[in-house]
Amino acid sequence: MKVTIITATFNSASTVRDTLISIAGQSYQPIEHIIVDGLSKDNTLDIVKEFPHVARVVSEKDKGIYDAMNKGIGLATGEVVGILNSDDFYDNPEVLSQVMAAFNDPSVDVVYGDLQYVKKNDVYVVTRNWKSGRYKRKYFYYGWMPPHPTFFVRRKIYEAVGLFNTDLRSAADYEMMLRILVRYNACASYVPHVLVKMRAGGMSNASLKNRLRANREDRKAWTLNELKPYFFTTWLKPMRKIIQFITR
Repeated sequence: MKVTIITATFNSASTVRDTLISIAGQSYQPIEHIIVDGLSKDNTLDIVKEFPHVARVVSEKDKGIYDAMNKGIGLATGEVVGILNSDDFYDNPEVLSQVMAAFNDPSVDVVYGDLQYVKKNDVYVVTRNWKSGRYKRKYFYYGWMPPHPTFFVRRKIYEAVGLFNTDLRSAADYEMMLRILVRYNACASYVPHVLVKMRAGGMSNASLKNRLRANREDRKAWTLNELKPYFFTTWLKPMRKIIQFITR
């Protein structure tokens, strides 16, 4: 099976090389790597040109990262689609082999794994381990979610459930995973290994204001899917995240 990896970039010159190296070094083949760039003004695209494994580059104005992801999904020809942001990278050369082995089971719609946060300026320093654990549908109701950069989906699932909701500024990935796993009850398989390393300091965690907005959007994601979260999901999980932000 071919796997398509989508990377959205915008002025990503300081980090995208690590992303590209981690994909170029994967033992699994075939890989279709699509870059969707938002008209970068730095040398992002010059760096991309150094990597012949990249199958397609689109550079044009977009409406944000989720719009770029949607464009990438629309261009994808792989049976499986993964999204790796331009400041993230795969942990080791066997990541895609592990993921695609799980997709050998035809009943599996989604594969995900673990993630490590690393320091922005020193990726060898791990600041947090995100251990996902095995999926049960009820876990989502108690605040569980898998790390989106480790979330691989059969392309036919995107065709069935639709693309990212670009009205959500920071929770479109959460809403997508909620839609796929809870609303449409897709079959998920957990790979119990670190798949992705993510530089700390993402959009939703950049400030307390952003964290509050992300929590509101998380709750809106349930409404959009005509689902009612439990009390923990609605209030306690957001409060825990805010406390973590304040005390970090």
